[in-house]
Amino acid sequence: MQIIRDPKVTLLARQQYLGHPDIDWQSDTEVDAQQLVEFAGRLCYLSFGKESGVGGGHKTIEGRTTNKEYIANLLAVKHGSVLEHAVFTFLFEGISRALTHELVRHRAGFAYSQLSQRFVDESEIAFVLPPEIDEGTPAFDIWQRACETSLEHYRKLLAQVTEQVADEPKATMRRKRARQAARAVLPNSAETKIVVTANARAWRHFIELRGSPAADAEIRKLAIATLLVLQNEAPEIFGDFAIRPLDDGTQTAEVTHSKV
Repeated sequence: MQIIRDPKVTLLARQQYLGHPDIDWQSDTEVDAQQLVEFAGRLCYLSFGKESGVGGGHKTIEGRTTNKEYIANLLAVKHGSVLEHAVFTFLFEGISRALTHELVRHRAGFAYSQLSQRFVDESEIAFVLPPEIDEGTPAFDIWQRACETSLEHYRKLLAQVTEQVADEPKATMRRKRARQAARAVLPNSAETKIVVTANARAWRHFIELRGSPAADAEIRKLAIATLLVLQNEAPEIFGDFAIRPLDDGTQTAEVTHSKV
């Protein structure tokens, strides 16, 4: 039986900022997401500067000229709506169905495409070890036996139902009927994969909520792993988050500007 201990986070897509042909304005950053956020914010006040040809005579907000300063001000005044224009897409692997039950509760600004247990044969499925369970302990032995038993029952049930639906003329439907019945015995520890797209504001909310000490330990690990990627991708948008150690050896994400 394969056991997974840590999530795998892969950035699949990011936006490209193209600019406007009639607005002679440039940000001092090359980060597309941050250029787009700054452009959207400046459009609200027509604060592109005298040379832009748009909003001539208007100054930048409070004299801020750098992208870093501009976004820092957006966060400070909680002008979070402009962050919704920046979008990132991830593939999350090595996470449990228990985690995705919580993840998909984040609706505003999110899109999901998850592995289907109706169409995919889970006979060789892996299981995600809950962070609270240490290997070599009685709790681990209980968890491992439960997973092994559920996998054994899945395989037997899959074979039994496959025989029962043998008169189904369509092969695809036969497989689907058997797998959708057999999946009923798989536990929440079953590993799954999911593609998640969200805007920067939604990602900030996810990390703030799921990176807190009160969050489930597994989804907190995922939130922190996602934060590390986003801080590399858009450091000004996510730079006010800090990762702190907890007494139990896990980590938490703290944010300076809450609920932007």
